[in-house]
Amino acid sequence: MLFNSIEYFYFLLGVVALYFSVPFRFRWALLLVASYAFYMSWNPVYVVLILTVTIVNYWAGLKLQRTNSSEYRRWVLLISLVVSLGLLFGFKYWGFFFENLHFLSADIAAWMFEVGEGLLLPVGISFYTFQTLSYTIDVYRGQLRAESHFGRFALYVSFFPQLVAGPIERAGRLLPQFWEEFAFDWERVSRGLQLILWGLFKKVVIADRLALYVDAVYGNVGHHDGSTYLLATYAFAFQIYCDFSGYTDMARGSAQILGFDLMENFRTPYFAKTIQEFWRRWHISLSTWLRDYLYIPLGGNRGGLRRTQINLALTMLLGGLWHGASWNFVIWGGLQGVFLSLSRATIPFRDQFFQRVRFPSKLRKLIQMAITFNLVCFCWIFFRAETLGDSAEIIASIFSPWDRPFLAAHTLAHGSVGLALLLFIEMFRERVGSLRDAVSELPLPVRWFAWYMLIFLIITFGVDGGGQFIYFQF
Repeated sequence: MLFNSIEYFYFLLGVVALYFSVPFRFRWALLLVASYAFYMSWNPVYVVLILTVTIVNYWAGLKLQRTNSSEYRRWVLLISLVVSLGLLFGFKYWGFFFENLHFLSADIAAWMFEVGEGLLLPVGISFYTFQTLSYTIDVYRGQLRAESHFGRFALYVSFFPQLVAGPIERAGRLLPQFWEEFAFDWERVSRGLQLILWGLFKKVVIADRLALYVDAVYGNVGHHDGSTYLLATYAFAFQIYCDFSGYTDMARGSAQILGFDLMENFRTPYFAKTIQEFWRRWHISLSTWLRDYLYIPLGGNRGGLRRTQINLALTMLLGGLWHGASWNFVIWGGLQGVFLSLSRATIPFRDQFFQRVRFPSKLRKLIQMAITFNLVCFCWIFFRAETLGDSAEIIASIFSPWDRPFLAAHTLAHGSVGLALLLFIEMFRERVGSLRDAVSELPLPVRWFAWYMLIFLIITFGVDGGGQFIYFQF
């Protein structure tokens, strides 16, 4: 059941109607049933996985809360980690791991690969695994009290708006909201619908439209010149941003209608002036998760520059692997780690350079944003390409002489309409703040006209029957 389908809107309408019709004490149960039904619409069998992760981490939280024995607490945490990460490994990395063991024992590796070959990747497993792990680790650290109500904890793990592609919510932020009673509020519903509408626009008008070009180019490597690959790479940068942030907007909007507040996951990331800033703006729930549960426990920046660089590299390598079982993702994460390390190490030199040349501040920001954006786009090549060979060929073509520069650029005409509106709104957000707040201060007819125009653009330029969201595969 995709957010960009009519089935989802009927589903959401039914859930909202029932949610505000039943007494508060039953609402958690209604949402839990709806969330499990939503998840089972993909593959009913895999509901066993999310239920297993839920039970184990609920048990772990209670055990950690009730004992002061350090050794016992460590064993409980270990059991939680082994079960949660074991399921993630088995369904997501089994084939990749044993496929790369051929150099040790081809027979064993082939047999193990065949064992897991028939397993399908359960949608959202990376997201709900990280979400439950953050809960158990927080309880272990004493930063959070364990949730005693199993139903509400199960709802925290499976809450349907953010179940399959985030944001990766922390228990300390989301769980208390399930204990709060919300009355139906037209203002809140209106703002939630606006978020859904804007997310749908980004998905079907921009992301799905750009995908037609990107898929044609990246799906036929060897048949294009460097300019086409470059244009497709830039198009993919905006495709993945609009696809993923569009999902997040629709998730946050759906939750807001019901009265819940999900965290913001994107803050105009392509206006970042450094790679460090980019990761403070892009997929915020994942980047902060990696920081709090991986980078800082490794030592963070406490061991000097060299140790900091190693910690950054390890964190981003694992962050890349989190996205998928492929060397392309490992290299993508590794490059992000290298760029983060270089960015941190060269801050004094870059500051001195800009002081000496005395660039105007606005020009300096534009240069920094352009460099950062192009570094990010270079990494996107590995993220999008099917194989390492395709990545190498695309990069070689981009840096080789171009025979027919931008010959197929006209095929992006429809996508550029939505992209132009996106850039205008993103620039407004970067300079002023929330566009929705600004629009809400306009006269009512103007506001209605703005939202009707958005609906008109979705109907006119949106791709009918577009594909699923990119991050569903992670």
